[in-house]
Amino acid sequence: MEKATENGPNGAHSGRVGPTNPMVTPLLTDQYQFTMFYAYWKAGKHNERAVFDLYFRRNPFGGEYTIFAGLEECIRFISTFKLTEEEIAFVRESLPPSCEDGFFDYLREVDCSDVEVYAVSEGSVVFPKVPLLRVEGPVAVVQLLETPFLNLINYASLVATNAARHRFVAGKEKMLLEFGLRRAQGPDGGIGASKYCYLGGFDATSNVAAGKLFGIPLRGTHSHAFVSSFMSPDEIIDKSLHSSDGSSICEDFVSLVQKWLSKIQWSGSSHGAFGETNQSELAAFTSYALAFPNNFLALVDTYDVIRSGIPNFCAVALALSDLGYKATGIRLDSGDLAYLSCEARKFFVAIENDFGVPGFGKTSITASNDLNEETLDALNKQGHEVDAFGIGTHLVTCFAQPALGCVFKLVEINDQPRIKLSEDVSKVSIPCKKRCFRLYGKEGYPLVDIMTGENEPSPKVGERILCRHPFNESKRAYVVPQRVEELLKCYWPGTSDKAKEDLLPLKDIRKRCMEQLEQMRPDHMRRLNPTPYKQVSVSAKLYDFIHFLWLNEAPVGELQ
Repeated sequence: MEKATENGPNGAHSGRVGPTNPMVTPLLTDQYQFTMFYAYWKAGKHNERAVFDLYFRRNPFGGEYTIFAGLEECIRFISTFKLTEEEIAFVRESLPPSCEDGFFDYLREVDCSDVEVYAVSEGSVVFPKVPLLRVEGPVAVVQLLETPFLNLINYASLVATNAARHRFVAGKEKMLLEFGLRRAQGPDGGIGASKYCYLGGFDATSNVAAGKLFGIPLRGTHSHAFVSSFMSPDEIIDKSLHSSDGSSICEDFVSLVQKWLSKIQWSGSSHGAFGETNQSELAAFTSYALAFPNNFLALVDTYDVIRSGIPNFCAVALALSDLGYKATGIRLDSGDLAYLSCEARKFFVAIENDFGVPGFGKTSITASNDLNEETLDALNKQGHEVDAFGIGTHLVTCFAQPALGCVFKLVEINDQPRIKLSEDVSKVSIPCKKRCFRLYGKEGYPLVDIMTGENEPSPKVGERILCRHPFNESKRAYVVPQRVEELLKCYWPGTSDKAKEDLLPLKDIRKRCMEQLEQMRPDHMRRLNPTPYKQVSVSAKLYDFIHFLWLNEAPVGELQ
């Protein structure tokens, strides 16, 4: 861990990296944040020390867990937080003319040097009501962070969770490819989806910009347009191809492909499934193989998968094999994916047996075509031979649930705990500055997350602790933890001398996410009717304080 350096007005931002999206500025906020800021300033309250919790109330997609994401972008944002003269001028225009000039002079000094951010580690499995972030600092400044923090965390956590759910249904061994850029909600939605789907367990993306920005592996070959753009093998001008070791050259690769197609037609591999294949498709496959002999993957459903696409692919793949290359595989983008993948696998196995090509039966099969959790689950139940899934629309748009619903609530000001009451108990906030712990059982699974007051002693391994539901007095249980993990760590200490946690590279955050999901009990993870996690609990002392404050703040009615 490292000591924080000053984030102040005198050039202290140098060397810091701002948010990935340059649109994330102090103006990426709601208008009422600036009207409140002015009212705080006018009342002389703007520097009062406040504590806010950022959390969500329900897990998304009908599940029992959420993946926390977006922390790095929040820290990047506050590390360079400073209003420019142009931005201050716009704020002046947007507020009533009665606002005093001194306020805008004060805005020139505002930064996050006096803000502290404590957070759960990015990529962690998290649960409702437990703070993802605790933000401390001058009340007016922290309020300015509310909207951008919520914006940076809501979608990131939602889409990372969606990715993790797809990974769980697909299984550990399948390759998952994020293909959602063209269907995402704008450029930022596309970039964010690629980053956080990778964090949530996907293996690669088609998004080139995300590959460059975040080092995510890229995947992509060709579309139906490429296949249908060819009319005949006669279009191929340069027909030569060197062998993989460079020791020889095939002067007419097109003829070699045709020879192999004839062999396949007369062999038992096809079982009479095809006669003449589509020659324009064969030309497209041959041309693509000439361009990428080491990475030949063909989209085989432009015309007919069984009668044309697969035999044409096999002819080109066998011709490549003669020259020492190994074809990558095929992609199916329509039709009955379970049936077609099984038929393709049978064909590949027959080719391996008939022509003695080792490993050909294990040629990779990729499937796409509007896939989602339900279709993956259905494919698993039907039985299929797909090795990789390309998933786009339902993944990146979070079609099943469009928002996570994180909130940002004041829990303390000037060392005085505050509570937000509601007739809907789920919307009652949990007051005061808190510490949060995850308690693990003897099998290694997490049992419960518990919040305590800041000055309470930490739960200890082997010592029994009473865990209470914050609002339901009958829900309580004793827990004897075998391991205790404190969840909130300091990621931005401002100018304090507190040690801060390092932000990890994306691949390490992804690894943490996978490890955290492995620690979860399988019945909490299942897609349908998961067993509820015990979710939020509070210590007995915090429980008593919540209800004391609740009674103290709630007005007493009078019956006439």
